[in-house]
Amino acid sequence: MSVKEFMKRKPIRIAYKVLLYGFAVFGFGVFGAWAIYEMGLTKNNGLVDRNTRYLAKVSELDNQKQDSAKFLFRTEDYIKLVTIGKMYPHNAELIINGLRNAKNDKQLTQMLAACELYIKNNKNYNSMMQEATKVFGRASVKDNGINAIPWMNSIEWEALKESIVKDSAAIMKAAKITGVEPRMIVGCLVGEQIRLFNSKREMFKKYLGPVKVLSVQSQFSFGVNGIKDFTAREVEEHLKDKTSPFYMGEKYEHILDYSGAVNDSVRIKRLVDYRDHTYSYIYTGCIIHQTRNQWKKAGYDITNRPDVLFTLFNVGFSQSQPKPNPECGGSHITVADHIYTFGAIGFDFYYSGELSDVFPYWEQRFID
Repeated sequence: MSVKEFMKRKPIRIAYKVLLYGFAVFGFGVFGAWAIYEMGLTKNNGLVDRNTRYLAKVSELDNQKQDSAKFLFRTEDYIKLVTIGKMYPHNAELIINGLRNAKNDKQLTQMLAACELYIKNNKNYNSMMQEATKVFGRASVKDNGINAIPWMNSIEWEALKESIVKDSAAIMKAAKITGVEPRMIVGCLVGEQIRLFNSKREMFKKYLGPVKVLSVQSQFSFGVNGIKDFTAREVEEHLKDKTSPFYMGEKYEHILDYSGAVNDSVRIKRLVDYRDHTYSYIYTGCIIHQTRNQWKKAGYDITNRPDVLFTLFNVGFSQSQPKPNPECGGSHITVADHIYTFGAIGFDFYYSGELSDVFPYWEQRFID
């Protein structure tokens, strides 16, 4: 029996069509799923912070040191790359992979030129380039001072920035002592102070705003970062206990030693110092460092998840339970009718570039 005669049989034809259409539907489903993913339609509000998945993706981007040319805004090259990506996505992907493997973009111009050799006379390409250049190549609008991050347009933030800069020496000192990037310490400070400013708005108007000073808590929580007395005691215990998952190493064992008798009142006095907030920042750095160590030793490295570290600082050691897929969250804070979480506010500050001239990004967030 020939193949042609075999295919003429009705059951065979039906089976053939079912398989054909089945593969077609499967292919369309795969493509549709990919398109939905690429368009971001799979995102949901999350269980803790509505943007926790997006924050996680940003934090997990490759944090390697890039060539300085990356920041020279070679607009024309990137317009070309986007345009090629629209018309010839395969070539654009090859170029991007080449740049990724090179770890810099020095070859971008040459790679684009090589591709353009075959499309520079393509009418559709040239037309699309002209349209893209009109949109992206036009002069930038005048800086109106408005921040894309809503809470950073508040009067509280303007006052808080000045207050933080006044404390820069103490923060840098604490960062060096605890081996924690100063921006990480400031991220916790920003979340706590914004929360206090919001809850004590009348006090802010009368005192905190005009004199530009940080709010020091002296009841229930203590210092500029609102550290509980039992949390401070746990920090000290973790420094000495070599068997603890929070242990930071011998280098740090004596950074919080006392010169005399130790009791809660002496510990609180350290934190509630209206003139010098160094101890508040040292305890903050220790909490961040110890929590990160706990997760890393459990097999979940959150070094590159500042949003999670800020969240864990806010909720405390008791709720720090290493697990896969950690979430951003913490206290809910309302600023100008927008609701944020403690972790998200710290995240916003950390990656905003605000005060980076005073608190620059380190190549490594922790010194072990």
